Amino acid sequence: MRCLMCENLSLKHICKSCQKQYLTPSLYKRYLEDGTLVLSFYKYHEIKELLHTKHTDIGFYIYNILAQNSLKKFAGNFSIEDKFVSIAIDDNPKQKYSHTAVLNRTLHSSRIKPIYNRLIAKNSVSYSGKSKAFRLSNPRNFQLKAFKQKRVILLDDIITTGTTLLEAVKVLKASGKEVLLCLTLCDVSQK
Repeated sequence: MRCLMCENLSLKHICKSCQKQYLTPSLYKRYLEDGTLVLSFYKYHEIKELLHTKHTDIGFYIYNILAQNSLKKFAGNFSIEDKFVSIAIDDNPKQKYSHTAVLNRTLHSSRIKPIYNRLIAKNSVSYSGKSKAFRLSNPRNFQLKAFKQKRVILLDDIITTGTTLLEAVKVLKASGKEVLLCLTLCDVSQK
């Protein structure tokens, strides 16, 4: 096959050379309105076209590459003594797979255990390109399925206004969970 970025022959959808040149992550910090830390690994404009593959067959492979280059490295370097579970926002498969479940899977480590299908949005309206006012007036209405662990890392692919993550954090905290931080592949606010 050919690399999607340089079109050279490659065994992966994005060759190692392009991954090194274009997909080396950085760390960006942001805080939600309630003070919860959000760490992101890319600027949105850097990977925008790759993110748009999430609802296509090839998106599974692209999201896996992005996660391997960022989230897997984060999990490998995560050294807080406590054990945590990671939960992805709305990891219920919409098409053939869930892009957030693909991301969550790569966080598995000695300190982080991914759990699945725990935080499901009852409202599936698309937020893409919508204002913060629209997002606030159309909440996700998350349903939290019970799990025993207390310490949580919350995961999504993109942070734009922060309303989705903030709503999810509130639902988790209302159920007695402690949210250490949120992780996203990219942050739209980073220029």
